[in-house]
Amino acid sequence: MRTLISTAFISLDGVAEAPGGESGYRNAGWTFKEVEFVPEAFEIKGREQEESTAMVLGRVSYEAFAPVWPGMAEFARYKTMPKYVVSTTLTEDGLVSGWGETTILRSLDEVAALKETDGGPIIVHGSATLNHGLSDAGLIDRYHLLVFPLLLGAGKRLFSTTDKDAQKLKLVESEPYSNGLQKQVLEVVH
Repeated sequence: MRTLISTAFISLDGVAEAPGGESGYRNAGWTFKEVEFVPEAFEIKGREQEESTAMVLGRVSYEAFAPVWPGMAEFARYKTMPKYVVSTTLTEDGLVSGWGETTILRSLDEVAALKETDGGPIIVHGSATLNHGLSDAGLIDRYHLLVFPLLLGAGKRLFSTTDKDAQKLKLVESEPYSNGLQKQVLEVVH
């Protein structure tokens, strides 16, 4: 079974919305506007590209990343990686060209089936709503979090607010950085 990894920039209060400056959110761009850049804190992002063999995105994140990431040198590995967009509304003509093989999945059951295929880890970027569904369905195996020393209040959160049994996580890697960021790699205890 393939490992499904959720990777995110989050504030200390769990907000994951618009870290790169996407419009429509009051604190958009909080990852670079509010916290000093320390290159070593982002080492995990390069490692994720090297270790991942596929990417899963929700429709909203796909529509935000697809026009930008294909031309960015720092995301070159993702250009050739198979991508899966989980959406009930996206159509084939809504997919961008020049970003490699992209498949639309219509349900979480299809994500579960993808995990059963041969291959290495699958990475999930952004996609707050998708993360909620994946977590509630027990499909996430690991979290790669860069926790920013900020309280943002309102905003889309990475974690589901569904009333459910406690889900135990095991911290397998962590590191604090001089700018207050913390790397936390947590495995979901199944």
